[in-house]
Amino acid sequence: MSDAADPATTPATNPVTFADLGLGETVLKALKGVGYESPSAIQAQTIPQLLEGRDVVGLAQTGTGKTAAFALPVLDRLDLKQKTPQALVLAPTRELALQVCEAFEKYAAGSRVSVLPVYGGQGYGVQLSALRRGVHVVVGTPGRIMDHLDKGTLDLSELRFLVLDEADEMLNMGFAEDVETILAETPDEKQVALFSATMPAQIRRLSSRYLNDPVEITVKATTATAANITQRYLICSYPQKVDALTRILEVENFEGMIVFVRTKHETETLAEKLRARGFSAAAINGDVAQVQRERTVNQLKSAKLDVLVATDVAARGLDVERISHVVNYDIPTDTESYVHRIGRTGRAGRSGDAISFVTPREKYLLRHIEKATRQPLTQMSLPSVDDVNSTRLARFDDQITEALASPRVGFFRDVVQHYVAHHDVPEIDVAAALAVVLQGEEPLLLDPESDRARERRERAERPERPERGDRPERGDRPQRGRDDSRGRRGDPDRPMATYRIAVGKRQKVEPRQIVGAIANEGHLSRRDFGHIQIRPDHSLVELPADLPASTWDALSGTRISGKLIELTLDEGAPAGRPHRSDRPDRGRPARRRD
Repeated sequence: MSDAADPATTPATNPVTFADLGLGETVLKALKGVGYESPSAIQAQTIPQLLEGRDVVGLAQTGTGKTAAFALPVLDRLDLKQKTPQALVLAPTRELALQVCEAFEKYAAGSRVSVLPVYGGQGYGVQLSALRRGVHVVVGTPGRIMDHLDKGTLDLSELRFLVLDEADEMLNMGFAEDVETILAETPDEKQVALFSATMPAQIRRLSSRYLNDPVEITVKATTATAANITQRYLICSYPQKVDALTRILEVENFEGMIVFVRTKHETETLAEKLRARGFSAAAINGDVAQVQRERTVNQLKSAKLDVLVATDVAARGLDVERISHVVNYDIPTDTESYVHRIGRTGRAGRSGDAISFVTPREKYLLRHIEKATRQPLTQMSLPSVDDVNSTRLARFDDQITEALASPRVGFFRDVVQHYVAHHDVPEIDVAAALAVVLQGEEPLLLDPESDRARERRERAERPERPERGDRPERGDRPQRGRDDSRGRRGDPDRPMATYRIAVGKRQKVEPRQIVGAIANEGHLSRRDFGHIQIRPDHSLVELPADLPASTWDALSGTRISGKLIELTLDEGAPAGRPHRSDRPDRGRPARRRD
């Protein structure tokens, strides 16, 4: 993730540095550590105003660097001795909240700043423990922040900074009432920063009511991608990614490739998996020593290495003409990082290819990228077994052709003729036998039936349905006054079953918490939920009868209000509903389906 302009792409005519904005030495040292040099436009205009204590309304698209625009001045002015939260950042989605939290932690490197992400679907236990110990910055979705305020577990009495990130998105998603309630719970004497891509009337009203004489800053996104880079995307689930990357490496005609992942750990893990599959791959990340980094990059330049698995920071400023492809194994959460990543290919006027893996829940990030870059991405299909086999046969043909040109072929021709003469075996059979020896136990071609079986298994395990706006975590907060039960709103033709979870009214759970936790942890759609009944010591939830093994595994450790849900099939139907004849194993604990 990157919020500042890439030094490699920042115009030399821009004389402004982060030091010119008035930031302290601690923050400047952290910025230097992550490789930031020059601020983006929104950062250059916003940071000095926030450091002066002014309220700010920033109109900027996603990808302009606004996270650093508010995070840096907040970090610069924190009082580390104060244990109650000093800064609260409201974000519309779980993903954005995590992104902002990661940015704060990155910019606070080397300090004792404590940052806590708060969102629906995560167990309360972790959040409550952190709040008791004391945190400086809380980043969360409105629904879960409201939960903590209702329970009295979040103390905002000494709050000094409040940030509304992507305010228009929050209001569009129905959080207007929650946002205003949260604002009303905060001290009158505080600094507020509101960031929004648009300025509808509702945002104007919010600004005039809760901000004090704000400075309005408007910055238009200048992100653009090179015309010589072909941009594609592949919709795939997370478990499918390694197989998808392997097939792309086999089918695509590439020279050198950078595969971008989000974490340092994933660089090493993925590089190891690729090496196990026969590809020349290595990892670089922020923990790799400079000497090793230079050695790895030189191997990539000299074609001793074909695939580099990297994080954003590790690949910053990397310029290797041989890189023909960039793969976003993990799609970046901000568009500026996307532009910087794919800019590693298509260098020196050459053409390049960029492929992004997008999970069904990340489609909204794809729309952000297309809007910011003003260029649509073309959807591609996962290379089929036939595609891979055709490529393998063509490569095998090329190897034979190359070997025929070798001066050593004369010696082996004599060896084969000697064998044929003494064993009375046709030369074609000898050639085939030598191919078997060369290939070893690994089959040359993929089995089409195994691929069809994989597709059937994935369809059964991932019953994806389009969400409204394809959004992930939405705070899971329904309108106030909703009853403790919820009616069926799923597919009426899909067999449903009643499941029991070990949390109920004694844990003060509500339907929105149940939906949020199970949907996010179990990778289910909100449309997969039917009737919900909350009893004193347990709850009954109607879900698809054919929950796959992956969902059972994901939900085995899920907690609501700090308690394991212990999902099992229930022996009875919800009140007012007939028993379903297609409910499996009624009356016994549910078994995982492997």
